[in-house]
Amino acid sequence: MEHLGWGLQMTVLGMGLVFALLALLWGLLTVVLKLDREPEQPATREEVAEEIEQALERAEDKVGVQVPLVPTVHGMDADLVAAIMVAVLRHKAERRQVAAAAVRTYWPGSLLYASRWVGAGRSRQTRSWQPGGR
Repeated sequence: MEHLGWGLQMTVLGMGLVFALLALLWGLLTVVLKLDREPEQPATREEVAEEIEQALERAEDKVGVQVPLVPTVHGMDADLVAAIMVAVLRHKAERRQVAAAAVRTYWPGSLLYASRWVGAGRSRQTRSWQPGGR
């Protein structure tokens, strides 16, 4: 029993030392960050516009750099791509409701939709159970 007490004492001492050092480092880093911070100065519109123009001038000198004027997706206007996507999704939703009769498992517009798996389970539930499977 004396070994258990010594082991617990060493565990508490070791863990306490680790967490105390972590807290000390945390406090030290917080103090360093507060003392090392530069004063913030808001940028004016003219400075931002000037920086953008300089970046564009540097980009034009580079080989292979292109700056699109309008957002594009694979060369098409982004608004056109969004309109096509909306039209395709709407068409897909409409086509699901008017599928051929051979494909339908329920009457269009009804709320009685159930897969064949669920339908088979329901039919088994409605039959009364008899021992021996008779």
